[in-house]
Amino acid sequence: MALLWLQFVASAVLILLAAHFLASSADTVAERTGLGRSFIGVVMLATATSLPELATGISAIAWLDSPDLAIGDAFGSNLFNLMIIGLADLYWQNGPVLNAVTRTSVMIGALGAGLIGLATLAIFIYSETEVTSEWYLSPFTIVLILGFVAAMFLIYRHDRQMQEATEAAESSSQSERGRTHQSLSRALVIYALSAAVVVAAAVWLSNTGEQIAETMHWEESFVGTQFLAISTSLPEIGTSFAALRLNAPDLAITNVLGSNVFNMGIVLFFDDIAFTDGAVWSAVSTVHIISGLIAVLMTMVVIVGIMTRPRQRVRNVWTPEGALLVGGYGGASALLFLLA
Repeated sequence: MALLWLQFVASAVLILLAAHFLASSADTVAERTGLGRSFIGVVMLATATSLPELATGISAIAWLDSPDLAIGDAFGSNLFNLMIIGLADLYWQNGPVLNAVTRTSVMIGALGAGLIGLATLAIFIYSETEVTSEWYLSPFTIVLILGFVAAMFLIYRHDRQMQEATEAAESSSQSERGRTHQSLSRALVIYALSAAVVVAAAVWLSNTGEQIAETMHWEESFVGTQFLAISTSLPEIGTSFAALRLNAPDLAITNVLGSNVFNMGIVLFFDDIAFTDGAVWSAVSTVHIISGLIAVLMTMVVIVGIMTRPRQRVRNVWTPEGALLVGGYGGASALLFLLA
């Protein structure tokens, strides 16, 4: 048992170490290409930091025949990612962190909440009826992947419009301030290598998590939602706090919100493909419905926090939304443990 926990910790540490390089390389790409930190945060950073969920989900289904472990990891990662925003609010020393991000994050959060809600509805529908449960690919899964593609287009268009407006208001000397000297090609190489480390460690995590679940006699839905979700969300922790240290709060928040969009659109799509005994939604526990609903509510807290500014910290520590996000995750964890 001690060896299992040692493997679990070791794989998690590998993921965490790669996070810093992911954040710095993504920030360089944003500056060198002019695509903007919000869009790069969603496309490059969120994609890379969500690769553990993708690799873990596919390996848990294809190798371990554990769809609950895979779906629990995706939904649990959503919850943990949102809790990271609460921790970032505590860490950021320049006032409430949601005051420092653009309104692009509102769009990303709304799209993420919509996809989470749709995935939650899929689990509920398939728990009540067997219609299309034998289909290889569920209609819900197709809508999720189409929703993801539409979300990427909308985020790109909105971020470009905001960036053009910002550039028009700034002088060229101001826009060049703070640029990194690292080359684009070097940043892309570092990004690729860091992402590869993340994927390899994630596959290791899925095997270890399954063995821990069996040894401890815990339900796979709980292990997926908690232990695997926390570990596979370590890249989001590392990259978000690294982005804050780079004075890039937009990169940090869009990374977290974008990861949830990726989890629901891409990760669940490939989870359903990997599950060959019909629609994956018909083979998982309904406890994930609770995870989905709480994640939607927590996302709404983030959106309201961004829209209602300026705000102040409570006793110079946390904002109300920061406390709600951390408390919401704690409450969800306790509830899922009791119900699992």
